[in-house]
Amino acid sequence: MAQPGFWEEPERAQQVVVKKKTCYQVVGPIESLQRLIEDGRVLIELGAEDPKAVEADLVDIDLKVTEWLDQLEFQLMLGGEHDGMNAIVTLQSGAGGVDASDWCEMMLRMYLKWAAKGEYTVEEADFQKAEEAGIKNATIIVRGPYAYGRLKAEQGVHRLVRISPFDGQGRRQTSFSSVEVVPEFDDTIKIEIRKEDLKVDTYRASGAGGQHVNKTESAIRLTHMPTGLVVACQAERSQGKNRETAMRMLKGKLYQLELSKREEELAKFYDHGSISWGNQIRSYVLQPYQMCKDLRTDVETSDVHGVLDGKLDPFIEGYLKMRKDAVKP
Repeated sequence: MAQPGFWEEPERAQQVVVKKKTCYQVVGPIESLQRLIEDGRVLIELGAEDPKAVEADLVDIDLKVTEWLDQLEFQLMLGGEHDGMNAIVTLQSGAGGVDASDWCEMMLRMYLKWAAKGEYTVEEADFQKAEEAGIKNATIIVRGPYAYGRLKAEQGVHRLVRISPFDGQGRRQTSFSSVEVVPEFDDTIKIEIRKEDLKVDTYRASGAGGQHVNKTESAIRLTHMPTGLVVACQAERSQGKNRETAMRMLKGKLYQLELSKREEELAKFYDHGSISWGNQIRSYVLQPYQMCKDLRTDVETSDVHGVLDGKLDPFIEGYLKMRKDAVKP
């Protein structure tokens, strides 16, 4: 990065910057641990004659060492082949009518807040509003170190129980939305997609962008005929750029579909199971009590509003720990 002309190729330079951040997430905790251990040795030498004088400082160092070791242990859980990649996240409303569409939009806001807390960047690739309220579906690309490794824990059906704001009688309503997470592959990843297997549709974008999006068919929808997988992108004004993004999204879906053949949990998800009762991975209950519980890991909290504000890390860590324990010999 210090070499002259490094920023002359912005796209390549940005890839190097991301790679550096990813590496530093491993190197940083190790360097901090080394410094703490050295500080501890110095304190032990200073306290040889009067241990009580350094006791409080040593206790503080011990706590910090434990924190950094926990962080390193968590980093070891992100050892999947593509865990370090960006994540393409697609949300889809399910059973529950207008409440489900509203719930889908609440979930989108939840992931945007989680991404902001983690200093990830987010690009909106597709966004389809529902007729009355909320959204039918949306696709975002979350970019940053280990975005896919973390967000893959969120894949599945999410259930919300609350007093419906759309019910004049104030009755309790259960609604569902699904989350699909795939890695964003670049051109270095070889996944064969034959031209004859693709159906390409163009249409006018419906999101932000001023009058331009209403006058040109810049949005792209790709259908992979052999699998039936569909991706759409309307983020850019350029049809060519939207096609490139859509192809990356399709590569990620095809990779995940292949992975699902080996993993029962994902296989169920890709068998087009209904986004309704019996399929949820996590429940968010606002009435008659407040509780958010992951049904795979039993991680739970009564701070549902905190979760909806992006406090997802305990659930993500619980899932990754479960997966790590599952593969132990």
